Amino acid sequence: DWSAWLTPFGRGGSRRFDTAFFLCCLSEPPPVYPDLSEVVGCQWSSPSEATKSFISKEIWLAPPQFYEVRRLENFASLSDLHKFCLDRALEEVERWLPITYLTADGMLQLLPGDELYLEDSDYVEKSLSTEKTTKEIMKEGKKFHRIVIHNRHLYEVHVTVQSKCKHVYPKNYIISKSHL
Repeated sequence: DWSAWLTPFGRGGSRRFDTAFFLCCLSEPPPVYPDLSEVVGCQWSSPSEATKSFISKEIWLAPPQFYEVRRLENFASLSDLHKFCLDRALEEVERWLPITYLTADGMLQLLPGDELYLEDSDYVEKSLSTEKTTKEIMKEGKKFHRIVIHNRHLYEVHVTVQSKCKHVYPKNYIISKSHL
């Protein structure tokens, strides 16, 4: 088990998913047989290649996928990742429910540990919102565990909290002003 995410409550009663991410370290990519319905193609990429493909709009990653790809970039090699997974194999996997926080010019996905995260998040069925800009919200805070969503292909990851369950958090990923 690598991680587990619940889709945040959305507008208009959109479909929600309870998604588990699993990790398997293989020396060779296995064959993939797209069903042309849910899986229409596949591409094997390193975490850094996936990030570059996302930014260049060759692929799209939902915020949890982007977060998890960024988390994998902490490992220099497959053997380092495999050792890490073996060392934490008996640890608990937290299930996260991001809280959507709409700003005047964007959106944040707040994650457990963030200073704005509501601990009774199981009961939050609508987005939080503010008239402040994303930049203003970011300047006010200190304890971050959030994904800033500027648009469909432009996310930032901000993490200043300590990890629970001996897991690794992604390194902060902050976009340059030229991308805005």
